[in-house]
Formats: sequence, C-alpha cells, structure tokens
Amino acid sequence: MKIRSLELETVCGITSKLPENDKPEIAFAGKSNVGKSSLINALLNRKSLARTSSAPGKTQTINFYNINNLMYCVDLPGYGFAKVSKETQAKWGKMIEGYLKKSPMLKAVFLLIDIRHEPGNNDKDMYNWIVSNGFEPIIIATKLDKINRSQIQKQVKVIKNKLQVKPETIVIPFSSETKQGRDEVWKLIDELVGYSEEENDK
Repeated sequence: MKIRSLELETVCGITSKLPENDKPEIAFAGKSNVGKSSLINALLNRKSLARTSSAPGKTQTINFYNINNLMYCVDLPGYGFAKVSKETQAKWGKMIEGYLKKSPMLKAVFLLIDIRHEPGNNDKDMYNWIVSNGFEPIIIATKLDKINRSQIQKQVKVIKNKLQVKPETIVIPFSSETKQGRDEVWKLIDELVGYSEEENDK
C-alpha cells in the first residue's frame, strides 16, 4: 500500500471510549522496548510519527492511525517492563483486552518479539491472550539487524517453540533500520484488509 495520507486520528487512554470505526483495523502488540514504535514508523515511512524511546513504556494509549482513509493501524500499549505501577499495568491490560474483544473492525493482531532473545512469560501470556480472543497472531521478529544472517532460522525456531505457536503461524523477521521484512508485512496487511493497488489507482 502506498501511503497517500496519514493521520493520528484517535488516542484512547485508560478511561476513554473506543472509537466506532467503519474501516478495517490492524493492531500491533508487543513488550515494552521491543521496537513497536520504530516498526510503525518504518511501515508508514515516517521518522517520528510514533514516539520512540530507550525507556520502556512510551506508548501508554491505544493510538489509531488513519491510513489513506482506507484502514487503521492500531498501536497498543507495550506490556512487561514499563516503569509504571502494577495497578496501571493492570488497567492497560483491561484496556487492551477490551479492544480485542469489542472492536468489530479488527482484522488481525501482529505480535512483536525481539528476535535476539527467547520469548518471556509476558510474551507467551500475550500470545495466548490474543488466541483466546479469537485471533491468530502474526509474529514479527524485530531487531533483525542485531543478529547474523546465519542465526535467523535458529532464532525463529526458538520463538515458535517457546510460544508453542500453531504450525501455520506466520513469523516475519523485521528490521526497522534496514526495512527488511517491510514488504512482507504490507503484503499481508493488504490481503487482510482486501486492498488492491490497481483498484485504488483507478
């Protein structure tokens, strides 16, 4: 999909009501500091649309990005190591769960896992949580540029084994630095939302 227009349309905090959108939504979930904001910036060809930080927990809201007035890219709060109270993290959890359960336009959830490390319990819980809400998570293995090419398949296997994913689960190695994996992610998104470049160029 060529990005012709882009707008951060809705920001939902803990007490906010979710928007009633009429366009397909694709959500991105991941542990704090896994590179979610960097991935979204890379996908949308922007340097600082989603705020990045070396301090975990930068994204504390559900952010809805309107792309070409055709679909929404939904950035979910990071989980895990954010420097916030357990009470606040529990509220974030309820907010994410509410979104997964209640959004009729949500087509798929991409779950980001750092390719360098074995997934932690938080990652496994999130994967199972997404599955329990009726979705088949698509895994994006981030920070691909931080490992040697020879390690990629081994690390992908580690992720699959630790999360105990279903055999058909898609895992896409991705680097926000080199943009490797970007085309594969967009190809999937286009299929999920029923987008055709030819039809939209008419």
